[in-house]
Amino acid sequence: MKAVVINEYGDNGVLTYAEVNHPMPNAGEVLIKVHAAGVNPVDWKIRSGAGQRMGMTLPIHLGGELAGVVERLGTGVTEFNPGDSVYGIIKSGAFAEYAVAKTTDVARKPFNLDFVEAAAVALGALTAWQAMFDVAKVSRGQHLLITNSSGGVGSLAVQLAKARGVHVTAMASGRNEEYVRSLGADDFVDYTRQPFEDVVHGMDVVFDTVGGDTFKRAFAVLKPGGFLVTAVAFPSEADKQHGIGVARVQCVPNAVELTEIRELIETGKVKPHLATILPFTGVQEALTLSESGRTRGKIVLKIA
Repeated sequence: MKAVVINEYGDNGVLTYAEVNHPMPNAGEVLIKVHAAGVNPVDWKIRSGAGQRMGMTLPIHLGGELAGVVERLGTGVTEFNPGDSVYGIIKSGAFAEYAVAKTTDVARKPFNLDFVEAAAVALGALTAWQAMFDVAKVSRGQHLLITNSSGGVGSLAVQLAKARGVHVTAMASGRNEEYVRSLGADDFVDYTRQPFEDVVHGMDVVFDTVGGDTFKRAFAVLKPGGFLVTAVAFPSEADKQHGIGVARVQCVPNAVELTEIRELIETGKVKPHLATILPFTGVQEALTLSESGRTRGKIVLKIA
C-alpha cells in the first residue's frame, strides 16, 4: 500500500510516497481503510525535525488524523464491526491507504458528515475541548477569549464553547469577522486595528492558539482568579506568577469525548469548516499551506 514517509528531516523535499507493508491490527486495535486525512501544523513540524524531539524514530509515517472504514478487528475488539465508519486521531500513519488505530482513539463518524468533513474534526475539536473544558474548566455563563478564532482549532472552539453556553469573544483579523460571527461568537476583536488587551477585559478564561507575544499579553485581559490555557506556548515559571491559572494543553486521543463531539455535530451545534481539499498526491501543497499559517478552516487530503 502507499503511504507518505520521511527517511530524514527537512523541507518538503524529504517527503516520499512509499510502498509499505500492509498494517495489521493487534489486540485492542482496528485496521481502517483511510478515506480522508486531516492536515495539521504538527505534520510539517515533525517533517522539519520535531519528530526527533518527540521521540519518534525514522522512517516516520506522517499523518495523525483520519476518517475511514473499519476493515479488520484485532483480538478482543467488541466496540466496532467491519464496515463501521469512524474518525479520530492516531500517533502516526494517517497519510496512507490503510492505518491502525486503538479502539480508544477513534469513534463512530457523525452520520451527517462525509469522510472529508469528518477528517477535519478530531484533532482540532479534541484540542479545544480538552483545553477549555478539561483544563480550564470553563462553564456556562463565563466569559472566554479565543485567539485566532478563524483557524482550524479556534473555529471549532467557538462552536463548542457556545454549545456549553459560554460567552465568547473571538479574536481574528477583520477580514474574518463575518465568518467568525457566523460560528456564534458574541463579540469580535480585530487584532490588526488595536492591541486586543486595550479592548478586552474581565475574561474568566483565555484559550490561546497563537502563542508568542499574544500569549504574553493575554494575561492582562483576565480577571483575578482567571485561567489562561494555551495550545502552542510553553508557560515558564515566571508566567505562573501572575496570580492566575496557566497551563498548556497537550491533545490526547479520547473516544468518549469524540463521541460527545459527534453528538453535537449530529444535532447541528458544531460544524467543521474546510479550507482546502487536496488529493492524496497533494501532500506537499497541503503542508506548504499549513506552514503558511494563513488558512481559514481545515486542510484535508482525500485518500480514497
